[in-house]
Amino acid sequence: MEEEFEELFTDEVKEALEDALKDMKNPVDIYVFIDSNDSECHYCDVTKRFLLFMRDAAPKDSTGKSKLKVHVVDRADPSSSTLFKEFKVERVPTVAFIKGYLRWTGNPLGEEIRALVETTVRLSIGESGLSEETINAIKEKLNGWVKIETVVTPSCPYCPYAALMAHMVAFEACKAGKCNVLSDVVEAYENQDIAEKYQVMSVPTIAINESVEFIGVPYEEQFINAILEKQRL
Repeated sequence: MEEEFEELFTDEVKEALEDALKDMKNPVDIYVFIDSNDSECHYCDVTKRFLLFMRDAAPKDSTGKSKLKVHVVDRADPSSSTLFKEFKVERVPTVAFIKGYLRWTGNPLGEEIRALVETTVRLSIGESGLSEETINAIKEKLNGWVKIETVVTPSCPYCPYAALMAHMVAFEACKAGKCNVLSDVVEAYENQDIAEKYQVMSVPTIAINESVEFIGVPYEEQFINAILEKQRL
């Protein structure tokens, strides 16, 4: 498994990460939930290792510390149970921002690295990149609970766009003081029960409150309209 991912840890990748993360402004906390006692968690080690690699590539603050604060939460440590509960994490690995309202269930590697990096940068600068119309709709009309599950695979080049858009809706909901959207990007191979539940034949597949709404990347306007329609008031 480790050898399979060695190409992620080259100088070339580190330079690409440094370039992609250079616009970070404020510190960002990222939580990596693993279980070092679980021999079935084939991606726990490489996910943790990649996030620490990404931390080392992120810009430094005035004290010389990385602006990307990586918190490794290991289920094998009894004191970790509080954070697992607080972030509502059941599966490992999970990579989470903002109390778990933005997360990857499964490894965020392959093509998903692009969404991971872009999410980090947007949280750091405090800008979601969503249109003014979408942001206003989230502030004014999105008052119910929404869970967005974006089912992806590491080799899918379109999946990061869907993942990023869902994460940014959750980010704007938190910015509006509501945090009523949970955006969960689910890696299909590691979570085959979820992929089967939604009868995923191609990715990305997007379910809103457990109903499949999109196969492929929707337009932003279609996406927010579906979210407003499916919200649980």
